[in-house]
Amino acid sequence: MAISSASTTHVASTAEEEAYAYLQQALRFGRYKPGDRLIPEEIATEIGMSRMPVREAFRRLAADGLVTLRPNRGCVVAGLTLDELNETFEIRSVLEGLAVRIVMPRLTLESFEDLDRLLLRMERAGEAGSSDWVLRHQEFHAYLYGMSGRPKLIRQIAALHVAIEPYMRIWFDYIDKPLSAREEHQNLIDALKSGDSAKAERVMQEHVLFTAPLLADFASPSRR
Repeated sequence: MAISSASTTHVASTAEEEAYAYLQQALRFGRYKPGDRLIPEEIATEIGMSRMPVREAFRRLAADGLVTLRPNRGCVVAGLTLDELNETFEIRSVLEGLAVRIVMPRLTLESFEDLDRLLLRMERAGEAGSSDWVLRHQEFHAYLYGMSGRPKLIRQIAALHVAIEPYMRIWFDYIDKPLSAREEHQNLIDALKSGDSAKAERVMQEHVLFTAPLLADFASPSRR
């Protein structure tokens, strides 16, 4: 039986999504370091697919700013200079502030119950000294911006989180931030409950920006 071009395209797209998700998670958890070269043949073997979807995933990661495609070296993991790290937080603050403003009318009692549960998970991970705190922190933010229902906005914010997550994990090893984060995120929930969109947007922006200079003290990566 002949396979239609539409079916072939769907399969290729699914494989590309799988490769993209696989690489994105590996970058988030710091498996690959800035300057590391990603070999499509090796990655394709690990996932169990051909090289083409992996190469397409490389292009998507490059568009996200997570890797650099170089003529002579292929796909290289991108690092962040201190200026780029600060810029990433500045962009995050604006986009997540926008997401909060969009989400405000959509929040329900159930939404706040979900946020309380996510905050409790984050707090427990911090008290246990578990690196899961970084994941729980990301889940809290992802829940909020995910409710915006704006696919492009969600993708852009998610890519920014992926870019900084390895540095957040380094940061976690040195400071007691997770213990103080409870109050910051509770303040954000309280601002959301106030019904004041401008206030909630401002609180989110300040929350994100507050982290940047603290994180910069523990991470000074540079592009190679």
